[in-house]
Amino acid sequence: MSKKVSVIIPVYNAEKYIAQCIESLLNQTLKECEFIFINDGSKDDSRKIIDYYQKVDNRIMLINQENQGVSIARNKGLRVAKGEYIGFVDADDTIEKNMYKILYTSAKQCDCDIILSNFESEIEGHKAITRYPFPIGVTLVKEYIKQDILPYFLKEDNLNTVCNKIYKNKIIIENNLTFPEKVPLGEDGLFNMSFFSLADKMKYLDYTGYFYREVKGSATRNIAEKDYFNRALEVYNMKLPEIYKELLMIEEIHKLRSIKLIKNVMSYIYIYFTHSKELSLRQRFKYIDKMIIDKDVRKALLVSYNEMYSTFGRYEKAILELIKRRSIIGLYFITTYSRLRNK
Repeated sequence: MSKKVSVIIPVYNAEKYIAQCIESLLNQTLKECEFIFINDGSKDDSRKIIDYYQKVDNRIMLINQENQGVSIARNKGLRVAKGEYIGFVDADDTIEKNMYKILYTSAKQCDCDIILSNFESEIEGHKAITRYPFPIGVTLVKEYIKQDILPYFLKEDNLNTVCNKIYKNKIIIENNLTFPEKVPLGEDGLFNMSFFSLADKMKYLDYTGYFYREVKGSATRNIAEKDYFNRALEVYNMKLPEIYKELLMIEEIHKLRSIKLIKNVMSYIYIYFTHSKELSLRQRFKYIDKMIIDKDVRKALLVSYNEMYSTFGRYEKAILELIKRRSIIGLYFITTYSRLRNK
């Protein structure tokens, strides 16, 4: 049976949710799939659970390795994947049973290199669907990808995930595309920039089949161990793929990257002012102070302030103004008020 979609799932200490993830994969209405699990040195019972399901369904492949990180795990999956298209799922998450059938069918209709869809996330008890401001259900050609999609990566984070997309494997193989290794955060975005710069056709579906679970200790929430701000600075200053030099003036690139950095800072302020046992209030104040006085943040704020302020709502405008004034106390009280109001 030819494989239409290869799904790559990195696994690290996911025993609490991995069975739900596997069940959602095996229930796919598109049967011509393979599910490649990369056990990245899990110390819990994740491997045993995958072993059990592998005996039930021969579409499951299990590769075990010492803990080396999500990028190396995904790259190992890419090397063995046989599918016409590639999908990615995180071991904590689940997908709707028709997801890969819908994405694959749409890809074949227009011979698209990539299909993009929405995703649903739940954070602190609140569910939200991430959608995109792109034309829906039509084939988008290379010119649109260059003028609208690639610049979008510079100013927003919400397109970075690889889990709400399928990618034509032929492009990955012919161009030897891989995830950057030894990158603590943001490897999805770098992979996507490279792939989209090579794509000729894509389609955006206003369809939500991916359900993202925010778990305690996950890469995006482990504030005691992950220096998110330092990673944001690395992204802000990193060298971009060569195609960006052809697409945009240096000033426009700087403005888009500045908007993204300030949005990241605003997000981190909210996260760090959320009560946790991992860091004391004093430590959190100190970290936020470091962010808002940083020279790159001040420079980015100068470039992006007017454009961001004109598009923000009242809460975001207040946050932006308090960052500008370097008012940590003000930021603490407004984020606390927002959290209490949304409970």
